Amino acid sequence: MPRKGIEVPSVPQGQAAPRTKPRPPPPPFYLPLNVTLYVCLISNGIAAFLAPIQDCDEVFNFWEPTHYLDHGYGLQTWEYSPVYSIRSWLYITLHGIVGKIGSLVVGSKSSEFYFIRFSLAMICAACETRLYSAICRTLSPRIGLLFLMIVAFSPGMFHASAAFLPSSFTMYASMLGLASFLDWRGGQKTAQGIMWFGIGAIVGWPFAGALLLPLLFEEIVIGYLSKNMQKVFSDVLNGVLRCLAILAAEIAVDFAFLRKLTVVPWNIVAYNIFGGEGRGPEIFGTEPWTFYVRNLLLNFNVWFIFAVSAGPLLLLQAIFRARATNSETLLRTVTLLSPFYMWLGIFTLQAHKEERFMYPAYPFLALNAAIAFHMILSYIGSSNPKELIGRVPAKLKLAGVMSVILLAINSGLLRTLGMITAYNAPLKVLQPLEQSEIAQPGDTVCFGKEWYRFPSSFFLPDGMRAKFIQSEFRGLLPGEFQDAPSYSALLEGTSRVPEGMNDRNKEDTGKYTDISQCSFLVDSHFPGREATALEPNYLQDKAQWDEISCASFLDASQTDLLGRLIWVPDLPIIPDQFRRSWGQYCLLRRRTSDSESELV
Repeated sequence: MPRKGIEVPSVPQGQAAPRTKPRPPPPPFYLPLNVTLYVCLISNGIAAFLAPIQDCDEVFNFWEPTHYLDHGYGLQTWEYSPVYSIRSWLYITLHGIVGKIGSLVVGSKSSEFYFIRFSLAMICAACETRLYSAICRTLSPRIGLLFLMIVAFSPGMFHASAAFLPSSFTMYASMLGLASFLDWRGGQKTAQGIMWFGIGAIVGWPFAGALLLPLLFEEIVIGYLSKNMQKVFSDVLNGVLRCLAILAAEIAVDFAFLRKLTVVPWNIVAYNIFGGEGRGPEIFGTEPWTFYVRNLLLNFNVWFIFAVSAGPLLLLQAIFRARATNSETLLRTVTLLSPFYMWLGIFTLQAHKEERFMYPAYPFLALNAAIAFHMILSYIGSSNPKELIGRVPAKLKLAGVMSVILLAINSGLLRTLGMITAYNAPLKVLQPLEQSEIAQPGDTVCFGKEWYRFPSSFFLPDGMRAKFIQSEFRGLLPGEFQDAPSYSALLEGTSRVPEGMNDRNKEDTGKYTDISQCSFLVDSHFPGREATALEPNYLQDKAQWDEISCASFLDASQTDLLGRLIWVPDLPIIPDQFRRSWGQYCLLRRRTSDSESELV
């Protein structure tokens, strides 16, 4: 609701008006918006430059098509075949434009990669600041500050903020949509909220449209109680028309690239829900129902516990502290808490589970946790001597609260630092290829057992291609887009039906290159992993390969649970069983006859 201004007392007749103007009402923020933006930008910016790529889908389904748009070649997955069409070229084009701008500003292609990532970090920071503002204005400055604390220091947001994934894009749109439904300054923004959720669902991930339902239900209830259903219907229709316009734009862009009329959001839903036997997400692996509980505990630690506890805490407050909760507040709070519970329930029931599926619900998780902690603070802040909590010394309460906050922040930072130091080797080892004396046009760099850690063609110099050699993996590897020296050739390449593609994850041997054709090879060695005929230890084959660059990579099989969860310093005072064990992740170059003769 619009905030009422503070009344200023009138000046008695005959007296001079005071020279000083009346003070404006204090801003509804504990932390100013500009400072909030800087905090979010620093947090997300660190992620943009240091966060490892967690999912090979991010590389093969999004970075590689973007590289194809900007540089005329790249790897292609079956999802981009016109036969299946379950990835939208509108989403890729938006990032391709950013990358093209970046290529005019920065020098190397790897810098272009980080330019796109940092642009995503800035967009996320702006969305977080917008939602923080809406929460502070309409709910409570304290809830807003807690929300900011959670999103700025949680490992989950660290990975999601700058990830090139539709689920991250949907997360941005969901934050703007939620802010629209929260902030009624200038009137309700139902149509705007529907539009933002629609953008996330249409351009990003269609399943995220479910997050809108509780918020829309509240609007309908309020409209019915206020006997103003006509306005609600008008706003909903306005929002739907905006979404249809966005869908039409996406269909038009996809038609230009695929040369066929297709509705990608429907194709995604149809494949995942109505794919039939041997198809659908389950063929890529299944997880037990506890997967998201364990994952969210890792990514949000104690905040996940508060987020899950928000509903029961609200019920207890409504029963035992009824004066603090009226019907309007109860309806609003239930509405805001519902999306996270709904999302967690839906995806827990799905057999195929991945961390990125939770990204759209991260802002709602943070809001749930902030509301829950706010309710706890309101209770323990009581000084009523008739209540047990009112007799606890204030300093003891403060110590308890600060202990929880510091535990959450430090756990998040240790987890984040642990992930950076353990798994970012793939973003480092290809750097020497940018030196002209090492790589030559036409060279190939091959990936065997490390195929799924390829950081994208943005890390290869112009003229160098990534190839795959056979390993123990028996699924479908990406192919290659047809080379596109011009924009007309590019559209020809995106609309061409590639060979050897299927939607059943069946191996295609045509995707492999003979190792004799590899100029460079990326390989790893872990003490806890045994070599096989298809995955030999190339690092020890000194007769064939020279080490160009190596970086440490965590050997999870030989590292204790604590070392896998958080950063553990490699200091003499740390017992051996708690230290992290390391393998080597290396870029190798084939030895030539000249180099062999020099060594002889």
